[in-house]
Amino acid sequence: MLGDDGKQLGVFQTQDAIGMAKEQQLDLVEISPNAEPPVCKITDYGKYSYEQKKLRKEQKKTTTTIKIKEIQLRPNIDPHDFTFKLNHAIDFLCDDNKVKVILRFRGKELRTKHIGLQTIEAFLEKIKPWGHTDTKPREAGRSVIVLLNPVNKKQRAPHPDPEDRMKDIDHDEIRHVEGADINQRRGSSRKDNIKAP
Repeated sequence: MLGDDGKQLGVFQTQDAIGMAKEQQLDLVEISPNAEPPVCKITDYGKYSYEQKKLRKEQKKTTTTIKIKEIQLRPNIDPHDFTFKLNHAIDFLCDDNKVKVILRFRGKELRTKHIGLQTIEAFLEKIKPWGHTDTKPREAGRSVIVLLNPVNKKQRAPHPDPEDRMKDIDHDEIRHVEGADINQRRGSSRKDNIKAP
């Protein structure tokens, strides 16, 4: 048992401890119920309760909650959509949130994984001034996942105004390997492949 000044008084039976608290016109407050034996303190309960609330409030101020936001991409994403999602990710990182980037493959897209990896690489390259990754993108089933951490505020590029946001990124900046775009290959006519006699 502890006294009002915080000094240890020793081990007492519950009734004796209550009697000692009453003599001092104070309360017997259990402060560590899980200890063996439980620890109690002779103090004013109202004062003790106020101090605990104040302590919790201070701890809440110093605790920073890290939120993880999610951005989903597709291997053959349109440049406009790519830019739109990139700007969203920049907003999240500038608010000190982590960003999980998930690129999902559907059906036959799994045969051209290199296209998806190019899309992720382009995204990571464009977002470097605001976010960085500690690990390489990892494959998980039909997805490629990477987690972005915000760059330190002192080193981070300023949060762009709506007018200064990234404009639509050119298609070649996403597909930086020539002939990698599956849509372009689908669009090519058979005549192009027929050799003249």
